Amino acid sequence: MRNLVAIVGRPNVGKSTLFNRLTKTRRAIVNDEAGTTRDRQYGKAEWLGKEFSVVDTGGWVVNSDDIFEEEIRKQVLVAVEEADVILFVVDVQNGITDLDEQVASILRRSNKPVVLASNKTDNFDLQYNAAEFYGLGLGEPYCISAMSGSGTGELLDTIVTHFNTDTEELLDDDIPRFAIVGRPNAGKSSLVNAFIGHDRNIVTEMAGTTRDSIYTRYNKFGFDFYLVDTAGIRKKSKVHEDLEYYSVIRSIRAIESSDICILMIDATRGIEGQDLNIFSLIQKNSRGLVVVVNKWDLVEDKTDKTVKLFEQTIRERFAPFTDFPIIFASALSKQRILKVLEEARDVYANRKMKIPTAKLNEEMLPLIEAYPPPANKGKYIKIKYVTQLPNTTIPSFVFFANLPQYIKEPYRRFLENKMREKWNLCGNPINIFIRQK
Repeated sequence: MRNLVAIVGRPNVGKSTLFNRLTKTRRAIVNDEAGTTRDRQYGKAEWLGKEFSVVDTGGWVVNSDDIFEEEIRKQVLVAVEEADVILFVVDVQNGITDLDEQVASILRRSNKPVVLASNKTDNFDLQYNAAEFYGLGLGEPYCISAMSGSGTGELLDTIVTHFNTDTEELLDDDIPRFAIVGRPNAGKSSLVNAFIGHDRNIVTEMAGTTRDSIYTRYNKFGFDFYLVDTAGIRKKSKVHEDLEYYSVIRSIRAIESSDICILMIDATRGIEGQDLNIFSLIQKNSRGLVVVVNKWDLVEDKTDKTVKLFEQTIRERFAPFTDFPIIFASALSKQRILKVLEEARDVYANRKMKIPTAKLNEEMLPLIEAYPPPANKGKYIKIKYVTQLPNTTIPSFVFFANLPQYIKEPYRRFLENKMREKWNLCGNPINIFIRQK
């Protein structure tokens, strides 16, 4: 499982700029306004061959009119509880503020490794000013400039020394891992309780992990899988507020540890921004997807039309990825919950599908000949051969062409749609690569 680094600090110290620098992205989130999509504050980074996840807490703070000390305090508490390493960013040009001291006070009491970054150290003279941050009692401040990138190499060297290396779980790779995710109060715990029920003897806790045991083996009614605990299933959190940030940081853990995500949507509230955020996390991690519309028993005056309309809305909001199962269920009354497991099992089987090369060429080449890629600059593009790549986490296919650089996104989508028509890849994203033949 990937290590998680949380960037904390008061507003305007450069957290988002540093996030962009670490994740090598150029996302326009440095002057984010409250209420914009917030899934952009999650990314992956790599240093010295170690991959890790980065969360920028800044994007989840709302109510920017008052100086949200309470919001920042909550987020720091969540970061302390959930992350492996805390990256505390301060501003060398402003020195220590009251808010910095409050954050430092929480971090000193935690048992988590904290790396202190003195940002905006854009010239040599400012490095002397960084010495005052020793007063926060969090060790040496690393002088960096998130804008220019100076000092970030040394900072990353220090961050990776704090990672858990013992993260290999003693799990059977042939058994699927299902995570139940969704925003607060969508019914995740109810669904888990409905699955596990009172037959606790059939459920075995997987110990031997560095973090709290997050895998639960489930083998009854003909099913056999690991349930990935979103950490809220058994453990009451120290943070009781239903923070958006809190549920997102929890979801990251669960999504990264799973093969298939069961995304819970509250039927009484419809699709909200946070459902889209969590869907986006599932997409970024290339996980299989089953959507469960929970609390369907509470929706009044239902007709067949209601189901179709709800389903259509979900697919429109999640487009362009629309090939996934949707189940209307009720975790409390246990209505259709076995159907949820059946769909998750089928999506996992689709994920593992291997299509013989001969069959791929037999089906796809005549189609491509009938609808070839549009010519570019008077040059005709020919696709001669297709094969599936072995040992990939999601189904991945290579199409060999004479001029791969001229094949554009719409034609890739055409190829993907035709493959989905021919083979059942439901619930999974697929990769399509175009290579020089």
